[in-house]
Amino acid sequence: MKKVVFALGIFMGSLLVFQPGWSQESPTRKLRRESNRVINRNIDKLFNNEEEEAQTEQQQPAEQQTVPEQEAAGDQDAQTASEAGDSKPALTWSRYDFVPGDKVIFEDNLEGEENGEFPSRWDLVSGNSEVAEFGGEKVIMFRDGQPAIVPYFKEAKEDYLPDVFTVEFDLYCDPSDFVLYLYDRKNQKSGSPTGYTDLAINNQRMDFASSNSTYPEAKNLPERRWMHVSVAYTNGKLKAYMDDTRLINIPRIDFDPKGITLYTYHANNNRQYYVKNVRIAEGGVKYYDRVMQDGKIVANGIRFDTGKSTLKPESMGVINEIYQLMKDNPDLRFSVEGHTDNVGNDESNMTLSADRAERVMDTLVEMGIDKDRLTSKGWGESMPMDDNNLPEGRANNRRVEFMKI
Repeated sequence: MKKVVFALGIFMGSLLVFQPGWSQESPTRKLRRESNRVINRNIDKLFNNEEEEAQTEQQQPAEQQTVPEQEAAGDQDAQTASEAGDSKPALTWSRYDFVPGDKVIFEDNLEGEENGEFPSRWDLVSGNSEVAEFGGEKVIMFRDGQPAIVPYFKEAKEDYLPDVFTVEFDLYCDPSDFVLYLYDRKNQKSGSPTGYTDLAINNQRMDFASSNSTYPEAKNLPERRWMHVSVAYTNGKLKAYMDDTRLINIPRIDFDPKGITLYTYHANNNRQYYVKNVRIAEGGVKYYDRVMQDGKIVANGIRFDTGKSTLKPESMGVINEIYQLMKDNPDLRFSVEGHTDNVGNDESNMTLSADRAERVMDTLVEMGIDKDRLTSKGWGESMPMDDNNLPEGRANNRRVEFMKI
């Protein structure tokens, strides 16, 4: 027991150590929240050290931060788990109502990054983070030292989040919290009088201030897993989603978000956290108003597997909205039109865009929309709406448009 008390004393002392660049957050709230959450876990670890070590040996990636394909196969999203016949629940994206913002203002899919290097589109606040390969894909690995990173802009921006925005990323984590701060902890002050600026996320649950919720069927989820995290902010209102379910819905938060920080206290060399496909987008007008105003809806929130026409599950937020719009307005008809960036050759991009548009059209028909109300076509890379030399520009060019006919 003396060892337990001594270890807790060291842990509490470490929380009180001043961290340069981190003094903006309410220390009282940080101490109370982190100590209550983490101390209990450290007590368990002290009494169950051998079991913890055995688990982490199975969980950690191989040397050079890579995972053999046969091992990574067990770490894929719960979205496909039901196909394997195990007890993990299938996700029901049919009720997913998250719709990404119209214009991408920050995008990182780690294109062109080298394994073992710090991700070039980010800046370091603390700890150790680097590009790794996990499950056959490039990821940002949060290693140790209380890793925290913020988006990097060549031109300093005191506030790079608009009044309406969305943030999305894929996260691989466990029951310990990973945190999305809604301000840049290297370059900004939060402005929150209470210090509640962080969305805490683990493999089953989300917490923001006094709001918290657990994912349905959480007990059947694997301890470490991939999930899709989505956050929507609209003039003070905050919603946050884990995979297909909204877990946080706050009508007013007490500060104006200006940036983001990705952070975890719990990463170490035996337990890493992984992030990929980070996107920040500026929000827009409701779909009905867009159709009435512009005669079309531009949707870059419809996502596909790279080089394929296979829809990603998070695309269903947009598709569900289009379905509801057409259901509520039976005279509305659309030409579903696919567009790509300029990666690849013209011919393959033309075919790919046509296949993707047809897949979206077929999905709407499967949901119950009359096929006579829809047509589809692909334009490839021939009609860019942004600069293909920038990651954000390419993200904006990879889109599906619904043209009113």
